[in-house]
Amino acid sequence: MANSTFDMSNQWLPFTPNRDFHRDPRVLVGAKGMHFQTHDGREIIDGVSSLWCVGAGHGRRQISEAIKQQLDTLDYSTAFQASNDKAFMAASAIAELAPGDLNKVFFCNSGSEAADTSLKMALAYHRARGEGHRTVLIGRERGYHGVGFGGMSVGGIPGNRKVYSGALLPRVDHMAFIHNQADFPFIQNEVPQWQTDPLVDLETRILPLHDPSNVAAIIVEPIAGSAGWYIPPQGYLKRLREICDKHGILLIFDEVITGFGRLGTAFGADYFGVVPDMLNFAKCVTNGVFPLGGVICRDHVYQTTMTGPDHAIEFAHGYTYSGHPAACAAALATMQIFREENLFARAGEMGPVLGDAMHSALRGLPNVIGIRSLGLAAAVELSGLPGLPGKRAYDIFLDCYHAGVMVRAAGENLVFAPPYIVESHHIDAMVSTLAAAIKRHA
Repeated sequence: MANSTFDMSNQWLPFTPNRDFHRDPRVLVGAKGMHFQTHDGREIIDGVSSLWCVGAGHGRRQISEAIKQQLDTLDYSTAFQASNDKAFMAASAIAELAPGDLNKVFFCNSGSEAADTSLKMALAYHRARGEGHRTVLIGRERGYHGVGFGGMSVGGIPGNRKVYSGALLPRVDHMAFIHNQADFPFIQNEVPQWQTDPLVDLETRILPLHDPSNVAAIIVEPIAGSAGWYIPPQGYLKRLREICDKHGILLIFDEVITGFGRLGTAFGADYFGVVPDMLNFAKCVTNGVFPLGGVICRDHVYQTTMTGPDHAIEFAHGYTYSGHPAACAAALATMQIFREENLFARAGEMGPVLGDAMHSALRGLPNVIGIRSLGLAAAVELSGLPGLPGKRAYDIFLDCYHAGVMVRAAGENLVFAPPYIVESHHIDAMVSTLAAAIKRHA
């Protein structure tokens, strides 16, 4: 397909420098397995699971057939005052994967909606238990929880917040970031062990400032994915769980990226051995084929909100497409593939292959100041160009694309998070292409 066969004048692309894109369009017209096909007839390795979503690889007929069959049977049904069979089936399958008593699934359509849903659940829960004064929400510096106003408020990526700062939620605070660059520039398939307590600021400043009795929830990503795959220190999430339990604060894990296999386990909660009160999911749940997200909450969160007259709505929240039958059919087919092909375990096996390749090929290259790998994802951090934050990584992303590899630029980081079906030769091609591009842009 040539450039002239489609009109680019109408679409406003998200999280994209649109003017630069029009000068150098990157239009994908097909995909199969580990590869994209581009509008100009080239093949590109999908090194990022197409934005962390496509865990099982592209072109899975089992998923598309499930969607087609569902559309021929029940194309859509209202999510209010009724539901559909696939939504109940998908909720059961997801709850079965979740750890502990995370048993209640509330469906939405994206990770952003999941973040806002979990925050509203936290407020509703405390109000139902007679503590409606708990309205303070705590996130983390450089955390990402989507682009809704709630998620942006608890999120901590400055570039995502600055334009909208006047409209963000007022009763929000942020914990310190979880990466110690000075002591741990290189992390290779392990969780770093800090000599200092990264949560001391939470306990000695943030909670006393607001009073713990006013705090509704703390929300974190088990691993800071969108910021550039930053790994928490050993014991961090367990300690956070203890602090929340001590003060009656709900703990929310945003697992839109780490959920459904990225760490070699069903969820990051499993990997780190911590059960949150709520767990947000999206992306890989349908292999990226159909929009679906949601929140899994513990039994006590659900039961506490079940108050008032039986005919009254207990939680005034939801979306037109919550539990869409075709999306839930896609989720069921995706989870069946994950199970039949043991893809979570395979992601765990291929993770060290990716991490070892990144550390071997990139450490010591010009401008490389850090490499972090854990699970089937790895990031290389570069020193930035003076006065041009993110430009070096963006230029290298473009270079890799034209060389046949899709890598994700995140600030000064370049990240790989391939589908779980990745083979060693794909990893070799991905990493060698990135290494060559880093050298060219030294």
